[in-house]
Amino acid sequence: MATVYQQLDPGSAQFLTTAFPALVRNGTNFPVLGLAYDAAINEAASWLIRAANYGTGNVTVDVDWYADTATTGDVVWQAQLAAITTDADTQDTETKALATLNTFTDTHLGTVGQRLHRAIITMTNLDALAADDDLWIRIARDAANAADTMAGDAILTLATVSYSDV
Repeated sequence: MATVYQQLDPGSAQFLTTAFPALVRNGTNFPVLGLAYDAAINEAASWLIRAANYGTGNVTVDVDWYADTATTGDVVWQAQLAAITTDADTQDTETKALATLNTFTDTHLGTVGQRLHRAIITMTNLDALAADDDLWIRIARDAANAADTMAGDAILTLATVSYSDV
């Protein structure tokens, strides 16, 4: 078995009509595209991928991020999945519920505000995921959580979904 990696580009994120992170373009020597998740309200972005050759076991979502201005504090990240097997599942795609969320608290390592970090979220709630399912992935910052103590925006630069293949 090999590990499958699928990258979630900030520029391809999808949003509901409220509570979504702003798409930002920063950088001096090269463009740094990201999603700026606010410290005061919960904001979420979603992506759709195909779970190509998904085998069994956990799915991992790695969130690469940096603080816009802060140099200390913790950020609480959330991730959720919704899986649909085409031509087999009978639920309404537009009203499909997400599986129970998974969280990870990542600590800013200090000294430099825009230092790149990686939060690794192990997804234990897989919504009956099967090989080649359409898989919606929702990533949010849980700003309302008392453990989220970092001031200012947390900017997601890349997320990577990984799992073992068949």
